[in-house]
Amino acid sequence: MRGALSAALAARDRGIRNVIVPEANAREAAVVEGIQVFGVKSLPQAADMINAPESFQPIAVDTSHVLAQASQYSVDLRDVRGQMAAKRALEVSCAGSHNILLIGPPGAGKTMLAKRIPTILPPMSLEEAIETTRIHSVAGLLDDSRGLVGTRPFRSPHHTISDAGLIGGGAVPRPGEVSVGHNGVLFLDELPEFQRNVLEVMRQPLEDGCVTIARAALSVSFPSRFMLAAAMNPCPCGFLGDSTRECHCTPMQIQRYVSKISGPLLDRIDIHIEVPAVQYKELRGNGEIESSGSVRERVLRARSIQVDRYRGENKIYANAQMPPKLIRKHCAISAEGEKLLETAIQRLGLSARAHDRILKVSRTIADLEAAPSIEPNHLSEAIQYRTLDRTYWA
Repeated sequence: MRGALSAALAARDRGIRNVIVPEANAREAAVVEGIQVFGVKSLPQAADMINAPESFQPIAVDTSHVLAQASQYSVDLRDVRGQMAAKRALEVSCAGSHNILLIGPPGAGKTMLAKRIPTILPPMSLEEAIETTRIHSVAGLLDDSRGLVGTRPFRSPHHTISDAGLIGGGAVPRPGEVSVGHNGVLFLDELPEFQRNVLEVMRQPLEDGCVTIARAALSVSFPSRFMLAAAMNPCPCGFLGDSTRECHCTPMQIQRYVSKISGPLLDRIDIHIEVPAVQYKELRGNGEIESSGSVRERVLRARSIQVDRYRGENKIYANAQMPPKLIRKHCAISAEGEKLLETAIQRLGLSARAHDRILKVSRTIADLEAAPSIEPNHLSEAIQYRTLDRTYWA
């Protein structure tokens, strides 16, 4: 059955202490503390349990062990050769839960980098794991043998997906990819190839962290607090700016290609970073490459600073979620920083939303250095992550 975890939570909240579920759902429902869960294979067996409960044992799940096992990944940032600037951008992105766009030619490693984002994100808490498991259970995606989603989801829908597939829908509303990726990463490869109307419907969940699906009989809200990672080529052929291969695209073709991504959606992506083709020497080099574990330690330290900063704030756990009120409070900059930011805004023609994003990313860069205030060098790095707005969209 779908939704066994949600049913078990509802039972506990109503004072029910013993729950019978299909055997395949037993580990999922047993995650809930405060109730006893019994798994049965058939209705006659359920009747036997009611008549002779002493002969059945409740299912026990060690959630801490499940989460510890789930934190082990088969991929690592160490697998990626070169791309130091892109790796730094990923670190900043994960430290503040900022959305990121990777731009580069085919074969540069954009997808490879994106797939390793979960390895440097903080491990899931039990509360996050239960939230995510409930959604996967309702969507019919839960692995019966595990019972709990302890690894941050990484969802990578194909560019032919419909808006209903991405956001959710159906006669009986079901969660879409943005909700299945809750507490994880939603990766959109070949971003300009997605239908424009599909991309535009993402704007609300990116801002609000939830999706509401309304039908005549009912209205359902699904959480959708995810980190967006996207990748795209710089032009239709993919070789604009490549030093080894020539781009044959006309300016009109390039403009048509990149204009598929609207300005409002682009503004909601905090970090844009170029991922150039990897040079042969970097591919064959024997130098030490930093592991995901090392990067994750720095991310965790920055996140702990943010947890303390936003303690008492409702549903804010990272810099990316800061509303304007908190930006003014926590992102004060010096006179030198003001001058630097003003020059960047005027020269690049950035929007008010982009201005806020720069301040949020600057705050995250400062947190990675455990700096109490935003310095000009933090602002300078954050501004570099917005220059692609005009490099390609001028």
